[in-house]
Amino acid sequence: MAQLRQEADPGDAGLDVKALDRLDKHVAHYVDQGRLPGFLVAVARGGRVAHLTTYGRRDVAAGLPVEADTLWRIYSMTKPVTAVAVLLLAEEGRLSLDDPLDRHLPAFADPVVYEGGSGTEVRTRPAAGPILIRHLLTHTAGLTFGFYYRHPVDALYREAGLEYSVPPGKDLAETVEVYARMPLQFDPGTQWNYSVASNVLGRVVEVVSGQPLDAFFAERILRPLGMSDTGFHLGPEQAGRLAELYGETDEGGIEPVPGLPVHGRPRFLSGSGGLVSSAYDFHRFMEMLRRGGELDGVRLLSADSVAQMTRNQLPGGALLRSFGAPVHQEPGNDGLGFGFNVSVVADPSRTLAPAALGTYGWTGVATTAFWVDPAHELTVQFMTQVRPKTLKIFPELRRLVHEALVD
Repeated sequence: MAQLRQEADPGDAGLDVKALDRLDKHVAHYVDQGRLPGFLVAVARGGRVAHLTTYGRRDVAAGLPVEADTLWRIYSMTKPVTAVAVLLLAEEGRLSLDDPLDRHLPAFADPVVYEGGSGTEVRTRPAAGPILIRHLLTHTAGLTFGFYYRHPVDALYREAGLEYSVPPGKDLAETVEVYARMPLQFDPGTQWNYSVASNVLGRVVEVVSGQPLDAFFAERILRPLGMSDTGFHLGPEQAGRLAELYGETDEGGIEPVPGLPVHGRPRFLSGSGGLVSSAYDFHRFMEMLRRGGELDGVRLLSADSVAQMTRNQLPGGALLRSFGAPVHQEPGNDGLGFGFNVSVVADPSRTLAPAALGTYGWTGVATTAFWVDPAHELTVQFMTQVRPKTLKIFPELRRLVHEALVD
């Protein structure tokens, strides 16, 4: 087990110590108010960690502190790992990003688009074209999540037992078969809607590779990168380091809530949000991307594949707020495009928080986040474990990190 450590003086790394202190105090205030249990924040430049802070508790009731080796449910920060898995198979010629999805998963042949109605009276029409692998990577396939409560197809997902993405007791293959029976919200490639697409990609990885998703991740990504604390479940020696998961209450406090099962191999291996990881491990994943697919002499992906993954792939350079489904037309998406399972800053003049052109990253539902700023050789990660209702700390986090950059 390796542990993230500070390796460079902030000043030597072009970071302002006073600004970093403001960052720490700002987030610590959320802990002191009882809105977060604790947190870890790490800022690195040129691959060297120049700021590392832990504060508060990983388990409030037990009085256990957040430590550098604490383990976190990273939820949707799993998605970029799934994208890397798909790109590995593409580089080997085992699939193409322009493959129709039904070439690998026949249940998705002849997709239909929702036109109206509900229950047994749903009206559909044939989709204008097939779902492609790249549509899944960019969340433009027409799939959705059942918990949105914004579109009639969201309700159909809930009726099929998909409010939380997976019907009780089903594995990945069985769940994806249920997705395939759902009508699309729109023709593939014509809109952006964050969705269950990465679970479908996880199943594609299984079918094309002939391996379970956890085995493929471990063999092809996690072990080569030295990410020994990352996986879909914990070993007995890791269990004590896992942070408790909390949910935000209506009063703005926090209370423990159930999380994805990670004590023992889960039946459902989620390429959308199933991983547990550590700060050390995710630092290595970010560095692999920042360095164009290579880390410590191990080349995982070609530089071209990483460049494709981390640039805006939406049609015509579209932005999320204008190209997204109505549920995504919010100020936080201003100035952002989307690559392969990462958002990408395409217009810095319009982003809610300061950000350099080409900065990419993603977040997790338990208020975890990472981003990579290639122009400043910067990587940032933030770890805590709260499923929010009104809590929004990422814009301020980004602003405060940006203010710390002095060269």
